[in-house]
Amino acid sequence: QVQLVESGGGLVQPGGSLRLSCAASGFTLDYYAYGWFRQAPGKEREGVSCISSSDGNTYYADSVKGRFTISRDNAKNTVYLQMNSLKPEYAAVYYCAIDPDYRTVVAGMAHYWGKGTLVTVSS
Repeated sequence: QVQLVESGGGLVQPGGSLRLSCAASGFTLDYYAYGWFRQAPGKEREGVSCISSSDGNTYYADSVKGRFTISRDNAKNTVYLQMNSLKPEYAAVYYCAIDPDYRTVVAGMAHYWGKGTLVTVSS
């Protein structure tokens, strides 16, 4: 059974950092593209960052470029999102998603999704 479990969310002050993790089970991460998405209350889900399985293609939303870094550790079957210089407007539930096809992930149509981890940015 494919399962994605996000962790690492919490309360952080503006300007602070968090590292989100997404532990995958039930499959081998090596051949999957994955992405991070977020949804704030009253807003639509939006793509934050994605990475392909093979050639290292990455996508970052304009709002997070230079602040967030996506990475993967295939040996641990885990993907990460390092978030620095956090702003209050980044507060949301963050989800990871995977799919064999990178473009499908970027489009927000990935086959598998985690249940999310809450990030709160407030002083």
